[in-house]
Amino acid sequence: MDPADLTSAIPLAATLGIDVGEVTPQRVTATMNWAENLCTTGGILHGGALMAFADTIGAICAVANLPPGAGTATIESKTNFFRAVRSGVVTAISEPLHVGRSTIVAQTNLTDDRGKLVAQVTQTQAVLTE
Repeated sequence: MDPADLTSAIPLAATLGIDVGEVTPQRVTATMNWAENLCTTGGILHGGALMAFADTIGAICAVANLPPGAGTATIESKTNFFRAVRSGVVTAISEPLHVGRSTIVAQTNLTDDRGKLVAQVTQTQAVLTE
């Protein structure tokens, strides 16, 4: 699976500056740079930007686990925030917790430049078949 194909299919990924690295059914990695236009007050990276980053990478994890011809959509997402990001790069690692016939659950950990956990997102993706 070519990461460039995935990010070009998700326009928000370009808006957020997401750079997808590894994509396998077992693991998806990506980075997103801190940017002033993605911040809330005090130069802190906005929680919504972090959630959108995690949702995007979790969705790619689901796509990597879909049966042929199926699609996916997020149906539930739970985020825990642990620390603020005021500069640098955020790294995402997403791994599937459950791959079923009708849902895929992915957990995405976001870390800062020092490897400290910024947020943990667990999301459920619907497996959409026709």
